Amino acid sequence: MRPLEPWPAAEGFATADWRDPVPVAVVERRRLPLLNLLLFALTLATTTIAGALNEGVSIDQLGGRWTSGLPFSLPLMSILLAHEMGHYLLARHHGVRVTLPFFLPGPPFVFGPGTFGAFIRMKSAAPNRRVLFDVGAAGPWAGICVAIPAVLYGLYLSELKPLPPTFSGLEFGESLLFQLLGRLVVGPIPHGFDIFLHPVALAGWFGFLVTALNLLPVGQLDGGHVVYSLFGRRHRWIARTFLLCTVAIGFYGWSGWFAWAVLMLLVGIDHPPTLDHATPLDPRRRLMGWMTLGLFLVTFVPVPISLLEGGVGARAEELIPAALRLPR
Repeated sequence: MRPLEPWPAAEGFATADWRDPVPVAVVERRRLPLLNLLLFALTLATTTIAGALNEGVSIDQLGGRWTSGLPFSLPLMSILLAHEMGHYLLARHHGVRVTLPFFLPGPPFVFGPGTFGAFIRMKSAAPNRRVLFDVGAAGPWAGICVAIPAVLYGLYLSELKPLPPTFSGLEFGESLLFQLLGRLVVGPIPHGFDIFLHPVALAGWFGFLVTALNLLPVGQLDGGHVVYSLFGRRHRWIARTFLLCTVAIGFYGWSGWFAWAVLMLLVGIDHPPTLDHATPLDPRRRLMGWMTLGLFLVTFVPVPISLLEGGVGARAEELIPAALRLPR
């Protein structure tokens, strides 16, 4: 006769003794996400201050006129929140463990958004390329679905004004999508006039920029997830090629791309493999993947911001900041 042996440990049971297997309810303790809420509140405050400064409110007037920044901060925060919740909800749908969004407040200044964006952290690996694609592409599409109405409504609220004789300041570049929406809403602009953007439209412009930056096809950015899902291990050569293009644009366009190139190198330009890296995307996801790459192209701006210095006799149509100007 064999001696009695303890019960084998099974999921959902804590076996302190073989005589008395006691079922234990496996309950994940839910804690109030204080850090997430705090960062959200701080980012809402800094974007509101940035919006007020863009409306001409001075620092000493912020206490009484801070609400003038809400038409900028609320749509911008909505775009960022939609973007991150797109990732979060699709990850939860596929059983991938992720954190709630972390918003990143930034220093508010004139023509600045007051935020460095937001992110979620994946706490478990994607099981395959199809799940990775769903999670990676959901964010940009959710964000752009909020950004496009913001731009359309903001352009509707924008004012047509005569051009000043000279201008010195920041110029904001325009993506193909922003130009298309501008022509759709405003139409042809009379000679000597231009459109000065409403804060809602400016928030949409930053939403387009955030979408493009997240879709850069490197590392674990959203674009890196999409390109890895489409091309598998060939992603590493695409990422390296784009890194070289980024440096080239830095020389011939916007010098800020040098900082992005350094950041991409520090974070890593290669994408880690999924648990199953061999199964390709199905035809529907492959089509959506190419559409997502197209979204990157129509929101990408080679020179997002540049500094213009006007002088006497300079043509005003060349000196108005592009963030306040619609294309002819």
